Amino acid sequence: MAMTRQVVALAFLAAAAAAMPAAAVQGSISTKADTKSGEIKWQSRSKSYVLSYKKGNTDVSAEFPLADVEGLDIKKPAGFDKAVELVEKGQGAAAIATLQKIVSDYKMLVWDKPAGRYLALAYIAAGQLQKAYDTCTAIIAEDKKAAYTGDLAYAYWQTLLRLGKKDVLESSLKKAVSSGDRAASAAAQLMRGDIIMAGGDGNEVVKQALRDGYLRVVLMYREPECAAVRADAMLKAAACFEKIGQASRGERLRAQAKAL
Repeated sequence: MAMTRQVVALAFLAAAAAAMPAAAVQGSISTKADTKSGEIKWQSRSKSYVLSYKKGNTDVSAEFPLADVEGLDIKKPAGFDKAVELVEKGQGAAAIATLQKIVSDYKMLVWDKPAGRYLALAYIAAGQLQKAYDTCTAIIAEDKKAAYTGDLAYAYWQTLLRLGKKDVLESSLKKAVSSGDRAASAAAQLMRGDIIMAGGDGNEVVKQALRDGYLRVVLMYREPECAAVRADAMLKAAACFEKIGQASRGERLRAQAKAL
């Protein structure tokens, strides 16, 4: 009985923590009518932002439904760049605590999705796929579009691929392509190459990944907003060319990726 009560209590505390509003952070919020600055906080239940600011000597609080908000300007969180650097160097375990805090404190405040991306990638590298999945789905619960557009989507897709959730992955990729967002479409095409490569590393598989995935991104998505995805595609294509004995083509692509 004692153990049962303890489990129930822990579950209650976890649910209560999940329901707590995100911390307020300094920034600006823009609507069609105006831009105001102050402390911004996301309210999950009402799907709205609360802005606290000074009007003369008076403290004012205003609520902005998500549909009315055209933009948020939030300063980059302390420690974000260093955490990203650690993940990219393969030292993601050292960045997890920082990224967890950013995801929690900046819920729906611009930086939760890029931090969520790198947190999920750190968990993937550590083989903690369920934690990567939980990180992504918690963000997607607040913003459905995060599953197929923006910073989080690619890490979410990588998690789905590794967990064998192929139906969910395919649905998300189709939404990315049909969204009208060129960067999301490019990322979906990049993921197509990754899916093919997950089937093995024989020459025919590698050539198919190049043809139907990575090189399509390189050739078809030249818009400025696709530059980061295109650079990733070049690096993945370079690795593929090296696998099939075409190192010089790989070197050229790596040089082009660095120039983007």
